[in-house]
Amino acid sequence: MEISGKVAIVTGAGAGIGAALAARLVAAGARVVLADLDGESAARVAESLGADAVAVGGDVADEAVIRALLERAEAEFGPVDLYFANAGIGGGAGLDSTDEQWAAALEVNVMAHVRAARLLVPGWLARGGGYFVATASAAGLLTQLGSAPYAVSKHAAVGFAEWLSVTYGDQGVRVSCVCPMGVDTRLLRGGLVPPEHAAEAELAVKAVTSAGAVLTPEEVAEIVLAGVADEHFLILPHPEVLKMYRHKGSDYDRWIDGMRRFQAALRA
Repeated sequence: MEISGKVAIVTGAGAGIGAALAARLVAAGARVVLADLDGESAARVAESLGADAVAVGGDVADEAVIRALLERAEAEFGPVDLYFANAGIGGGAGLDSTDEQWAAALEVNVMAHVRAARLLVPGWLARGGGYFVATASAAGLLTQLGSAPYAVSKHAAVGFAEWLSVTYGDQGVRVSCVCPMGVDTRLLRGGLVPPEHAAEAELAVKAVTSAGAVLTPEEVAEIVLAGVADEHFLILPHPEVLKMYRHKGSDYDRWIDGMRRFQAALRA
């Protein structure tokens, strides 16, 4: 996949991984539309990137906002070649998570991907190709201690990316699924679990930060674009996640027992 000359949309681009992805894409010669619920933050990032970047504010789980993104991209730069479904949120803690918290996590972490693909794929099939990059999480391959909505919605994001690749991969639609562990973002620093659930919020952060290195968004963006260039489906900024995933698949009961012990040690 050659990035130079392509038109890309990056959601969740007001900060963190999304902002870093947008910067790397522009540096590689792409023209980029940045989207974020915080439109002012997205606009500041776009302004810093020059004429090859513009920003749109809005909720990217809303189909009308996604349509507006696609229309803005086409008007400014041309048809969209790459869509980075990067926006994501945390969720509630455990069984006391409200229906609203469950719905929000599923809307942003899963349905935003579904709705974007629904609008993009027909055009990509007609044009002979396109690239969908889903930012999930290592939690989507393993689990997330402390947050049921986050763990479940990220599993669903991985599942949808798999289905999309299997279904349309032979027709020119390429798909990558990004599954990092710790990344130095606002989500890790305080957004995985609402602060009123202090014990679970602490557990969620400790589970991530004690399992491996905490990378910068810029490090993750570089790894993601390298994976896209090579058209890898599973992009793992933390290579150790693959070892954990293999252990899980080889002996599920043993893995669950190990996660219980890990959880107990973190709580202690």
